[in-house]
Amino acid sequence: MKDIVLDCVSYTYPKGAKALDRISLKITSGEQIAIIGQNGAGKSTLAKLINGLLKPSEGTVWIGDQDTKQHTTAQIARQVGYVFQNPDEQIFHATVGAEVRYGIKKCRPKREGEILAQQALKMTGMDQYEAKNPFDLPLSVRKFVTIAAVMATDPEILILDEPTAGQDLHGKQRLALLLEWWKKQGKTVLMITHDMEFVADRFQKVLVMSERKILYIGKPKEVFWDFELLRRADLEQPYVSALCKELGILGVVDLETAAQRIAEVWKRK
Repeated sequence: MKDIVLDCVSYTYPKGAKALDRISLKITSGEQIAIIGQNGAGKSTLAKLINGLLKPSEGTVWIGDQDTKQHTTAQIARQVGYVFQNPDEQIFHATVGAEVRYGIKKCRPKREGEILAQQALKMTGMDQYEAKNPFDLPLSVRKFVTIAAVMATDPEILILDEPTAGQDLHGKQRLALLLEWWKKQGKTVLMITHDMEFVADRFQKVLVMSERKILYIGKPKEVFWDFELLRRADLEQPYVSALCKELGILGVVDLETAAQRIAEVWKRK
C-alpha cells in the first residue's frame, strides 16, 4: 500500500490564479479523511494533484515512491481513482454496465475484470440499472454510477468529490456502507464534502482548508468545537453540535452521543 506525501506543493492555474500555496501533507495508507472548506479553498485542486490530473507548479507529490510529475495521468489513475463532483463529466457510455466495465479493460484480465465490475455494481446498488442509459437516471444515482466505475478498477486510493451532494438518507447510508467496506479492504479514502453531519458521523480525521492552505488536521471533535478555526475557515458546526451547545452539552459531534448525553441531562431534571 502507498502513502501520499505532498512536499511544499503549490499550484497556479495557467491564467495566473494561485489555487494552492506551499502545502505539505502526509496521508498514511488506509486512512479515511474528510476534506472540508468553503468553495475556492483549494480542495478540488488538491484532489486533482493527488490523482495526477494536475502537476504541481512547485514542490512534489508522491504516491508511494512515484513522483507524479514523472508519470502520466493514466499511470497515476490506476492507483488513485477520482470520482468527479459532476458525474456528467465522467460518463461516456450508453449503459451503466458499459460505463462501469470500460476502465477495467485496460488494466485487468477479462475474468478478473468482470468479477470486479459485478462487485462494484452490486455494492453501489447500480446492478438494478445495468442496462439503463446513465443519463436517464437522476443526478444522485449517476453519482453512484461513477463511483462504481472507479471502484471497479480497484485502486488503492479513492478520492470522492462531493458525493453526498443531492443524496437522500438512503444514498448517504449507502455511502457509509461503502466507507466501511473500503476500510476493511485497507483502501485510502479522501472525501471532499460540505456535509458536516456526514463528516462528524463517519470520519475520524478531518482536514480543514481555507485560502489555498491547510489550516488544521484532526479529529471531528477537535475541529467542530474549535470556534476560532471554524471562523477562519468560514464553516459551521454540525446541527447536532450546535443543538448540544445550546443545551450546554459540550464536545459532541455525532447523533448517537448527542442522544445519550441529552437523555442523561433529562434524567437529572
